[in-house]
Amino acid sequence: NSSDLSPSFILASIPGLEAAQSWMAIPLCSAYVLAVTGNCAVLLVVRLEPSLHAPMYFFLCMLAAIDLALATATVPRTLSFYWFDSREISFGACLLQMFLIHTLSAIESTVLLAMAVDRYVAICHPLRHAAILTNAATAKIGLLAVARGVLFFLPLPLLLLPLPFCGSRVLSHSFCLHQDVMNLACANTTPSVVYGLTAILLVMGLDAVLICLSYILILKAVLRLAAWRERLKVFSTCIAHICVVLAFYVPLIGLSVVHRFGKDLAPLVHIIMGNIYILVPAVLHPIIYGVRTKQIQRRIL
Repeated sequence: NSSDLSPSFILASIPGLEAAQSWMAIPLCSAYVLAVTGNCAVLLVVRLEPSLHAPMYFFLCMLAAIDLALATATVPRTLSFYWFDSREISFGACLLQMFLIHTLSAIESTVLLAMAVDRYVAICHPLRHAAILTNAATAKIGLLAVARGVLFFLPLPLLLLPLPFCGSRVLSHSFCLHQDVMNLACANTTPSVVYGLTAILLVMGLDAVLICLSYILILKAVLRLAAWRERLKVFSTCIAHICVVLAFYVPLIGLSVVHRFGKDLAPLVHIIMGNIYILVPAVLHPIIYGVRTKQIQRRIL
């Protein structure tokens, strides 16, 4: 009915495997438990270890909190679908979930940029690092990241709110994403398309460019050092952050490519890429920093 402005949507299932979806939820649940455990451990360790009360690890706590929120905003709802066959999601709940996913991703991208700047200042201007990145400055950056994410991505659900949905209401994922919901509207979605693309480019795209620029400057500073051993020692302080950046941006780019060019792909590909985008960063981030940071290792043991 084209007059229905507040429809419900149907979460995607894998054709032919509906009977086995309760078993398929087991690895998803395991990954979620691992993500929650790992990120809670990071938060607790940084809280209890005085030697980690530094900007880099405060940013790591922000990253852990964002990963917890992002996974919790999606995975429990997905598990209820797999285990209790609760496939229907209301229009309001879908818009809220979509807003949380995109906003939290934008906040995470900003925090990753702040961590890159922290590495740049620590390596290229070590004597000024403590004066520039104080605890107060770190808190302000965190608040700025939240404000930036909310301001840029709050219009996305507002642009979808007045659209009619009169055709298929089956989503491509087991949670709500902007482009996925927008494609189901039976009206002109040009403003939503233009704004969504602009927001992505001005937040995630700009952050990725600035992160690359910061590492170009770091690499130039490292190459000025005389000894190779000293170069490797200095650059090794950036390895964990580089891995965290890749764990965030590679699934994000992969999901974007699937949305743009993968209309003919099997539904399984869309569902797997969506789950990778949500869970892989949340699982890998605490593992990466746990392996690379001796204080975190010791405190966990």
